[in-house]
Amino acid sequence: MTTTHFFLFITILLHSCHSLTGADDFVRSIDRSLLGLNKKEKVSHIKFYWHDIVSGKNPTSIEVIAATNKINTTTFFGLTRMLDNPLTLEPNLSSKLVGRAQGFYSSTSQTEADLLMAMNFAFVDGKYNGSSITVLGRNPIFNKVREMPVVGGSGFFRFARGYVQLNTYSVNLKTNDAIVEYNVYVIHY
Repeated sequence: MTTTHFFLFITILLHSCHSLTGADDFVRSIDRSLLGLNKKEKVSHIKFYWHDIVSGKNPTSIEVIAATNKINTTTFFGLTRMLDNPLTLEPNLSSKLVGRAQGFYSSTSQTEADLLMAMNFAFVDGKYNGSSITVLGRNPIFNKVREMPVVGGSGFFRFARGYVQLNTYSVNLKTNDAIVEYNVYVIHY
């Protein structure tokens, strides 16, 4: 068998295997209007306060992986917390609840206070009830203003993209509870 015949044989064999597996059958084009994409995109600004409560009898953020003190004691490298934090209209916890931030954050730097955050902002108010916005990104917590990308959404915020800007409103140094202002700028249909 010549080299040319060998490559022709391999090409036919690969094409046959590709056809037998139906690799093209799992992806197909659809009409954009079936997903409501024939409308113009909307841009929304959403502002709320994120309450990270780590103290007391009913914390909303709990440690699931402890930081290893052998590596670094100043950045808490490796620390991971799961959260179900309230989102309110105003900085006081007793103000109107508009949703919950559900996800986790982890300390990811050995030299700086940086967090990897992955959260769904699950809204519970008005026409946004049942809708969510998902963010995933780096949060260098000692910077005045931080930015993380919006990577998706559901319900009212399907196909969402955009970014959030956040800044720390207050931190209780005795309890480590924090309140962070979030400004979400999101493009959606």
